[in-house]
Amino acid sequence: MKLWAGRFKGQLDSRTNDFNSSISFDSRMVKEDIAGSIAHASMLGAQGIISMEDKEKIVAGLTGILEDILSGRLSIDPQAEDVHTFVEGELTARVGDAGKRLHTARSRNDQVALDLRLYLRSETEELEALLCRLMGVLVEKAKAYSAAVMPGYTHLQRAQPITFGHHLLAYAQMFKRDLSRLSDCKRRMNVSPLGSGALAGTTYPLDREGCARALGMDGISHNSLDGVSDRDFALELASALSIVMVHLSRFAEEIILWCSWEFKFIELDDAFATGSSIMPQKKNPDIAELVRGKSGRVFGDLMTLLTMMKGLPLAYNKDMQEDKEAVFDAVDTVKLCVDTMIPMLETMKVLPDNMRAAAAKGFINATDCADYLVGKGLPFRDAYKAAGELVALCIDKGLTLETLPLEEYQTICGLFDTGVYDAISLSACVSRRTVDGGPAPQCVMKEAAALEAWLKQEKEEKA
Repeated sequence: MKLWAGRFKGQLDSRTNDFNSSISFDSRMVKEDIAGSIAHASMLGAQGIISMEDKEKIVAGLTGILEDILSGRLSIDPQAEDVHTFVEGELTARVGDAGKRLHTARSRNDQVALDLRLYLRSETEELEALLCRLMGVLVEKAKAYSAAVMPGYTHLQRAQPITFGHHLLAYAQMFKRDLSRLSDCKRRMNVSPLGSGALAGTTYPLDREGCARALGMDGISHNSLDGVSDRDFALELASALSIVMVHLSRFAEEIILWCSWEFKFIELDDAFATGSSIMPQKKNPDIAELVRGKSGRVFGDLMTLLTMMKGLPLAYNKDMQEDKEAVFDAVDTVKLCVDTMIPMLETMKVLPDNMRAAAAKGFINATDCADYLVGKGLPFRDAYKAAGELVALCIDKGLTLETLPLEEYQTICGLFDTGVYDAISLSACVSRRTVDGGPAPQCVMKEAAALEAWLKQEKEEKA
């Protein structure tokens, strides 16, 4: 039985029914639909809009339906138009006329908007927990390799010495910002549209605030048109998730580079790599490649939502049924990617000797060589030129700055003395970069401790 069947005399074409149906994807919101209906029915009873006897029957019936679905005793009918129709039909079958009173002072428009907000709130909390776990892994790895020297890159060219711990914490900071965006999004999401009706509210004396509180929401929508037509929270979540995927994709790209023979800074555990069907020597970083590839999928979900919403007049339009598959896919994809990255990073083998060897070959201490001359009183631009000439000399002679004899240094600039070798030591180059946020081991440990404290506070606040 369609909820809107009274107006129509003709039979609905089966193709129209299939095209119109959303049960295949909105059934995942059944817990939220029942929670919203219980809160609504309880409010109706408290306000005297329905009898307390009917309210009790409705609440008991809905509770039983959810228990039966969760236990597997009841399956959601795939032929139902949507999850809301299924639940109401099942309720009426169980409790009779009381079930028909559930929809008093409510439209599917505000019901759907509420269900989606409740569902995405729960999913956002799961995403936050996963990102916190990922950050925790990065922090632990950073502490373990706070002094492991590696080349830092610009333009994918060796640039200056940093540490592996410093590099990892750059991603931890990105994910911390992602968590902040998700928290902001969740705050704006956690508003109840229930009571907006189809678009113009209702004549019944509802307690919208009380109903919102019962659902753990922070408040109500203050315009009935906006209440049913707003999907900003879905757009905002998809946008935040797209940025998460940018960060995951960038990290995946570096992992792919690092485990190649050209870098060989890390080795992935066999559980997170695959082989070739024809080349027996291959160990492919397929998991990282998939994370990188799935970023485009989430970006596409965001574009779907933006395009769907951009031309819609107020209030509800059927186009908005398309919001769910897109935002659900974005959520599912990001959760899957983060959940897979965590154990991949936990089990990867770090090869610090290879990192240091790469750092030694890239003249990445040239800036420190110039800074040494600045300390001797030479203007930076002159020192920069001298250091560049030394690099060119080393390339001609097949040497590094560390192995170039002092007399060769002095042919370029007479200010050089034996102290230059301490100044350009890779470990010294890194350890002297003690400015806040720098790569010196003590700075890495300080940053790691701050992130640990932040993660602990986040966990306590959510407990």
